[in-house]
Amino acid sequence: MKKIVLLILVILFTSLTAQRVRVVSGDYKFLKDQKFIKVVFKFDGVTFAKKKISEEQYIKDRMEDIEQSGGKEEAEKWRKDWEYSKETSFPDKFLASWNKNIDIKAATNIEQTKYTLIVEPTWISQGWFGGVINEPAKLDSRMTFVETSNPGNVLLVVEGVGATGDNVIGIPNHNDRIAECYAKTSKMLALKANHYKEKK
Repeated sequence: MKKIVLLILVILFTSLTAQRVRVVSGDYKFLKDQKFIKVVFKFDGVTFAKKKISEEQYIKDRMEDIEQSGGKEEAEKWRKDWEYSKETSFPDKFLASWNKNIDIKAATNIEQTKYTLIVEPTWISQGWFGGVINEPAKLDSRMTFVETSNPGNVLLVVEGVGATGDNVIGIPNHNDRIAECYAKTSKMLALKANHYKEKK
């Protein structure tokens, strides 16, 4: 039992130290006096798992696995849940976490904002749930802040690395774990931005 607890602690420590956000170009100074920001979510070109397969292949593989164990109906349920997660759960988790950690209101339906944040996943690992021992989902992402009226004017590019999606007891649903990755990414980004605002 002690070995299992130790293993869990090692995995947790490794996950916490690996995940971060880092500035690729630009800085946070333009956010200093902002009250609102528009957020656009994209899902183009993302790869999955160690082999970095395409989304199309990921969906195909997942549906085949589910169909073998639970039948076609369960596989179809997963596909619908995946589309819902991409369009709703992932963005909702990101926005809720951002709005909880910084006083710049973020939403997808704000029209008159000076700046827009574009959120794009670049790599996803779904992880797995095994009861006592679990592997959290992981997310790498790219977040680009642009001028809303002139999207070609890029003010800040931030890379999210190894954001984990899980909790102490584990999350059985793969898509829910990935949604937590979005929340963690957003929290790390918001805290970095907030630190700059407070520092200034």
